[in-house]
Amino acid sequence: MSSPSDPVRAAAARTARTAHGRLVAVLAAADGDLEQAEDALADAFEQALRRWPETGVPDNPEGWLITVARNRQRDRRRSAAHRTSVALPTEQTTPSPPGWPGAALSPRDPFDDLDPDALPDRRLALLFVCAHPAIDETIRTPLMLQTVLGFDAAEVATAFAVAPATMAQRLVRAKRRIRDARIPFTVPAREALPGRLGPVLEAVYGCFALGREGTGRADMVHEAHHLAVTVAALLDGEPEAWGLAALITLALAREPARGPGYVPLDEQDTARWDTALIAEGEEYLRRAGTPRPGRFQLEAAVQAVHCARAATGHTDWPALCTLYRALRLLAPTLGTRVALAGAVGRVDGPSAGLRLLDEVGDGAASFQPAWAVRAHLLAAAGHVPEALEAYRRAGELATDPAVREFLTRRARAVEHPDRG
Repeated sequence: MSSPSDPVRAAAARTARTAHGRLVAVLAAADGDLEQAEDALADAFEQALRRWPETGVPDNPEGWLITVARNRQRDRRRSAAHRTSVALPTEQTTPSPPGWPGAALSPRDPFDDLDPDALPDRRLALLFVCAHPAIDETIRTPLMLQTVLGFDAAEVATAFAVAPATMAQRLVRAKRRIRDARIPFTVPAREALPGRLGPVLEAVYGCFALGREGTGRADMVHEAHHLAVTVAALLDGEPEAWGLAALITLALAREPARGPGYVPLDEQDTARWDTALIAEGEEYLRRAGTPRPGRFQLEAAVQAVHCARAATGHTDWPALCTLYRALRLLAPTLGTRVALAGAVGRVDGPSAGLRLLDEVGDGAASFQPAWAVRAHLLAAAGHVPEALEAYRRAGELATDPAVREFLTRRARAVEHPDRG
């Protein structure tokens, strides 16, 4: 067997990145068995890496993979162990991929009848599928991030600040419950979409955050932007959908100034920010306007305050304190509480920020941003040894090498200010 060539690996990686969620959805449509669908698809990718160097990358890689995966599903259903417990469905056949004997299943694609005006993106459609009310609400968003958007359990665990093994176990249990409960993998009617919107928005936001955090999935930043704007336009009367679209668009506007390397927000050159995206994000935020803003609208407002520095030349830290306090009441996440401590440290002094940071609780012990903020506040307060230890811990927890390098430079500057 020849080793896969670079073009073959690139084609397989590109297909996995762009089509993994849709392919899993099609394979799981018949029985809702996500684990088995993922196993079949993984086997198909393995076979592709073996066969494509010899036969060439097919014109339709997705079709090739789905046919091979369905063959595996067929073989499993026909196995002796499976025949004793599950009745065989009626099968239709289609030709196998080149070089493969036998026939392959061709079950109806659950997205074939999808109204393109209702749900114009198949990946978005599957997100709403995974938001089925029968699925435990605590696992819906992690399930979307893994099954639809292609992040592995360890990456999803990072987004939820839990141990990778814990998240992997939760995902396995969720998939088995979906299979055992026969939860249908069907696209909901348009009138049911608003009721499933919350976890979908969380998944899109998680996709954006993970794409920016050194996971090697920078392409997912733009995927998240596309999904957020698409769902906002689809559900035009949902303020939080527009809030998320504004949040991601405004954050994306600053991407050109984040690197190479890592440049913190308050040190970024505003001339490199994308003014067209800032205007677009501000328009989305206006569309989201409501007397009682939700979490994503408040977070978008935070982004708008930061982006205003391009016009004013300074950051309105008191406004940020007000927004973060509102967020702490509405969605007291670790990130919100840590960000509030950092903003209060800017306005009321580092000691006030440190007091708030101490109130965050045990969750901060393994939360990298908490250590980074603590290091900055301790350094500002003149507590050099404690600041150096906080910088060291923040660097250990950082997943992005560029962030680790930045923290190391900051620690050196604190330890040796005369060399700066």
